[in-house]
Amino acid sequence: MKDRLEQLKAKQLTQDDDSSEVEIAIDNTAFMDEFFSEIEETRLNIDKILEHVEEAKKLYSIILSAPIPEPKTKDDLEQLTSEIKKRANNVRNKLKSMERHIEEDEVRSSADLRIRKSQHSVLSRKFVEVMTKYNEAQVDFRERSKGRIQRQLEITGKKTTDEELEEMLESGNPAIFTSGIIDSQISKQALSEIEGRHKDIVRLESSIKELHDMFMDIAMLVENQGEMLDNIELNVMHTVDHVEKARDETKRAVKYQGQARKGAMIDRIENNMDQSVGFVERAVADTKKAVKYQSEARRKKIMIMICCVILAIILASTIGGIFA
Repeated sequence: MKDRLEQLKAKQLTQDDDSSEVEIAIDNTAFMDEFFSEIEETRLNIDKILEHVEEAKKLYSIILSAPIPEPKTKDDLEQLTSEIKKRANNVRNKLKSMERHIEEDEVRSSADLRIRKSQHSVLSRKFVEVMTKYNEAQVDFRERSKGRIQRQLEITGKKTTDEELEEMLESGNPAIFTSGIIDSQISKQALSEIEGRHKDIVRLESSIKELHDMFMDIAMLVENQGEMLDNIELNVMHTVDHVEKARDETKRAVKYQGQARKGAMIDRIENNMDQSVGFVERAVADTKKAVKYQSEARRKKIMIMICCVILAIILASTIGGIFA
């Protein structure tokens, strides 16, 4: 009775352990589903930022090509800049949150953790690439706007160096160079463009400064992950190489197999043809022999018939002579 009780207790403990394992597996699956959902949401946000960056570059070109840009164009650019900043902050926060969770689980080395690290690294690098493109577009717009200001100042008779222009932009006061501009229609238009482009640059620099800290934060994260990313890329490259080699070897095997099959088939055909030729040659030889034998038989038959006729004539003559 006691032994039976111990068995039941052991069985109950085993069932409890199995239930715990099932619960852990279910919890882990649910956690990974949630993680991949966050990954997809973050990826879509980065893709959307890239779309906005391309739209912003088009608006930069429109603004630079017009002496006095339309207010709507500038408003559209302002909205795009705000949307990029909002989405970029969202992506940055998501990536930082993922990083914290990965660090908390660092003590456990598992396949899930490696997957999370890999996905986080890929998204971080992609985000930095997109924001780098945005930063390059902003800097290019700033330099080209500065060039337009310099040309307009030259039109009004004011020659300036790059250092002097930078001083004006840093001070935020274009009157340093525009105060002495002569009062003419051309000069008024030039002055209006100078002031407008100065405001564009001031707004742009404000946006660049706002995004700078966030950009550097993620850039440092990617730099720290560089070695791991290089290892991932190296493993992927090796895998691709192995796949390519396997595919080439498979193609060669199929080719050789096809050639082998084709060669065996040709050998069989040639063998059959050789046999057929042999049969034909023997048949021709037999036919020739038959014709030869048939001709000889006909000649013998004719000779026998001639001999019979001659013999009959001789016999008839002899018999006739006897009776006579």
